[in-house]
Amino acid sequence: MKKTDRIFIAGHRGLVGSAIVRDLQQRGFLNLVVKLHAELDLLNQAAVHDFFKKEKIDYVFLAAARVGGIKANDQYSADFMVENLLIATNVIQASALNHVEKLLFLGSSCIYPKHAPQPIREDSLLTGTLEPTNEAYALAKIAGLKLCEMYRKQYGKNFISAMPTNLYGPGDNFHPENSHVIPGMMRRFHEAKVHSKKEVRVWGTGTPKREFLHVDDLAKALFLLMENYSEVGTINVGTGEDLTIRELSEMMTSTVGFEGAVRFDPAMPDGTLQKVLDVSRMKALGWAPEISLREGLKSTYDWALRQKIFG
Repeated sequence: MKKTDRIFIAGHRGLVGSAIVRDLQQRGFLNLVVKLHAELDLLNQAAVHDFFKKEKIDYVFLAAARVGGIKANDQYSADFMVENLLIATNVIQASALNHVEKLLFLGSSCIYPKHAPQPIREDSLLTGTLEPTNEAYALAKIAGLKLCEMYRKQYGKNFISAMPTNLYGPGDNFHPENSHVIPGMMRRFHEAKVHSKKEVRVWGTGTPKREFLHVDDLAKALFLLMENYSEVGTINVGTGEDLTIRELSEMMTSTVGFEGAVRFDPAMPDGTLQKVLDVSRMKALGWAPEISLREGLKSTYDWALRQKIFG
């Protein structure tokens, strides 16, 4: 990418999109194209096609998506599936028709089968059934990455896809019910500290293991992929290391400064018991994460406090 190329970051206000914008700005890219939802509705096919025709985009980071935690995915499954399908098809098709040089589609590690061998390799895709609680979102993401492959196969388009692990960092959604595990847990622990509660309730048994990547590390990986990767199929982006939710809760008590007890609620869903990615292909490109989980949790909490996220 040249510093003057027109680079569209779809979803620039979200967790991933905002990190991509920060990274590109720090690298001196001068021609970033971003649009608020009020300016461009990615669910509207005609609007998306008109936008691409007018703006003459060179590169696309497709980070826009409807996202949420286990409860939101399960409760709003139809909305999650249709909206993510529309975003993917509209942007990918418009990019192809308007001669975009390269597109990078962002998926999620939830695309892999529930019982995939650990660590999960890219070739595990479509080898088994999905985790039911996020099946709708996963199917939409699978469709998007496959659409990239089909445009490459039929039209020779340089469209690639990357599948990041669980992400966190500045710009995350801290909603008390519809957030992912780290921001949701951080809010509950913070509010428990502020209100001097004796305990915090954490969903599930505490035994599932998860892998977490700071979103700023992801942004650096995506830049590397846009510059150097043009292979068929998706590529995993993560740390290759995981920890239990119980271990995460212990780390969160230290980060927030909560001094009470942690009570796990087995009546709430655990989700997949283990999900850690094989990131050997990404590391072979010369990339490795730089931000440790403990460091990342502290900087994210400090950011949330500065932004007055918790009120």
